[in-house]
Amino acid sequence: MRQIININNGWYFHKGTDKIKGVPRKADKSWINIKIPHTWNNIDGQDGGSDFWRGQSWYIRDIKVDMDYTQRAYLEFRGVSMLAEVYINGTKVCTHKGGFSTFRVNITPFLKKNKATISVLADNSDNNQIYPQTADFTFFGGIYRAVNLIIVKASHFDLDYYGAPGLEITPVINDDGSADIKATAYVTNPENCSLRFTTHGKTKNVTDTNAVFHFEQPHLWNGTKDPYLYEMTAELIKNGSVIDTVTQKYGIRSFSVDPDKGFFLNGKSYPLHGVSRHQDRLDKGWAISKDDHKQDMELIKEIGANTIRLAHYQHDQYFYDLCDESGMIVWAEIPFISVFMDTPAAKLNTISQMRELILQNYNHPSIICWGIANEITIGDTTNSLVENLNALNDLCHELDKTRLTTMANLTMVEMDSPLNKITDILSYNHYFGWYMGSVEDNGPWLDEFHKLNPEICLGISEYGCEGITAYHTDTPQMQDYSEEYQAYYHEEMLKTFASRPYLWSTHVWNMFDFASDMRDEGGVKGRNNKGLVTFDRKIKKDSFFIYKAFWSSEKFVHLCSRRFADRTNESVTLKVYSNCDSVTLFVNDHETETKSCNKIFIFDNVKLNTGENKIRAVSGEISDEIILNLTETPNESYTFKNDNPSLGEGAKNWFEGLPGLENIDTDGEIEFPEGVFTVKDKISDIIKNDEGKAFIDNMLEIITKEMNMSVSKGMMNMLKSFTVEKLFAMAGSRIPHSAYITISKKLNQIKK
Repeated sequence: MRQIININNGWYFHKGTDKIKGVPRKADKSWINIKIPHTWNNIDGQDGGSDFWRGQSWYIRDIKVDMDYTQRAYLEFRGVSMLAEVYINGTKVCTHKGGFSTFRVNITPFLKKNKATISVLADNSDNNQIYPQTADFTFFGGIYRAVNLIIVKASHFDLDYYGAPGLEITPVINDDGSADIKATAYVTNPENCSLRFTTHGKTKNVTDTNAVFHFEQPHLWNGTKDPYLYEMTAELIKNGSVIDTVTQKYGIRSFSVDPDKGFFLNGKSYPLHGVSRHQDRLDKGWAISKDDHKQDMELIKEIGANTIRLAHYQHDQYFYDLCDESGMIVWAEIPFISVFMDTPAAKLNTISQMRELILQNYNHPSIICWGIANEITIGDTTNSLVENLNALNDLCHELDKTRLTTMANLTMVEMDSPLNKITDILSYNHYFGWYMGSVEDNGPWLDEFHKLNPEICLGISEYGCEGITAYHTDTPQMQDYSEEYQAYYHEEMLKTFASRPYLWSTHVWNMFDFASDMRDEGGVKGRNNKGLVTFDRKIKKDSFFIYKAFWSSEKFVHLCSRRFADRTNESVTLKVYSNCDSVTLFVNDHETETKSCNKIFIFDNVKLNTGENKIRAVSGEISDEIILNLTETPNESYTFKNDNPSLGEGAKNWFEGLPGLENIDTDGEIEFPEGVFTVKDKISDIIKNDEGKAFIDNMLEIITKEMNMSVSKGMMNMLKSFTVEKLFAMAGSRIPHSAYITISKKLNQIKK
């Protein structure tokens, strides 16, 4: 029978390949004893500077395999970032390109007296063939998911088929409400073998690899309301004995999407509202535990989400299992993201990563769509890119005829773009109210798109803004990084979605703060702070509770701005989020007011005493309490101190004084004369001109300095594909308009 033996312990690690000749076979004192999961970027990948170490590192471990000549031994790696070379006793046995999927290798021919030294070269170096290479998150290197030794008979359920489980289950609900469950097994060396499938008390013995079960009244997998799971076991039988077994859980459900009415589950309207999730954690990177995964799911369930976009790559099998068990509707995707690499190897990598994603996750009832790309047109749209997208879309339909395809486009993709019609359903990443425009711009954009494209099923795959728990204000404004503005922003987004039932899904970006080493936002280096929960999962921001109020049935009250403890005004406005019908406010144990509202309770003119004040919000037996201090001087730590006071409209011209710009008038209109460069030209085209390159280099140096940013090689590659106009549009009011005029007029002086 099959044995699965975890071998996470007993590994030795050597960072880098310096002083190592050939394939290492033994660890000396320079190696570190580690336990899998492991990453070498858990600290430098989260501290900012866009300088986390990318390169090759070695892992080695000795094993002894307890098996006989009738058996085969496989190594199973659940995740090695990004490229892995596996050696057994010094011989290369496998190369795997892709940092997020399971891969296995038959090591039987390479064992010596059933012993082996496993040497693994893990490589997260910059390259042009494996996605991702440019994205707004850190690419943690290492063997960061479990490693198993699997021992099977010579005849066994396939372990070589793209990391798939060897058993594929396809439930189909018929028009009369009954269901047919098709099971397909994949077998290595099937000669003289038969199969036995068992599910829910039903058994079928077959001589081929397929079986169909019929259920007259199936128990449906019905999302968070009733995530009922069946279990199927496939047994491989030879000479009357069971020699291998595979067990998989599955769910019976149907779904559809309507461009006017949104998502339907099992024939009933089921509006999808949820979050996106990255898998990293503070001081751990991607090397996280089952308990970490489980805590993430519990937090997502607490706010009442019913869908998760698992961005931007294949996640751990354990988390997909949790999604099945919790009834989450899942968008699963590959890391075809940000910057298109127009090489044959890179295209093949998107195909192989998609194939692995689908085949390894086919049986999960939670997954309803395969995401083929995210913001991949952020650079440019070429024929090669469109061909790649179409190839991925076709592959999804070839491998899985039961699910939909989707992709996430950035705001800059025009509403009438042909890209919007490649996949079955579509979503956009919009950041009106943070990077550009205002939060009120979201609704009109959605309505205009829906009017222009009434046949397209439209969703929102990302929306959000930074909320840093140290910053607080009575007058929240866009890009102030305050917890109060983030909460206000999400209030407005919930109102926007409530009146637009045509949206097939909405996914908050992001459930958790996550590492992005190139970032320096709000004085916090190396982090994207858009999470509803902090990176260490210790603080639920106020924005967490507005979603809980709208989505969860668990009764609660939450007093907002609890970290805004020091106040200077004797009269303050307090906000409570709750899904209760009414809330009563107490100040220093004195009842002040009772309000009946819908989710958001505002208490105006609340009087504070000098010193400490106990504030309590009560609804029946449920209550929440905070302490506010009335002080004479404001707490300066509550405000983000921008070291670059020139940010924003009306600020000084950043480029004043640069050679050649001394006499440029910053008044007037943007012009587009022939024969010279304009803001509509791509940066990549401008820098082909020597004078243009010198100017763009100076421009970007000043912009990044003034905006307190660092630019990695990957980010620079992305910027090259922007037009100057697009670069300034993305920056919005963070770059003064006078600087934009200056750049435009200078470009008009450079001949093509």
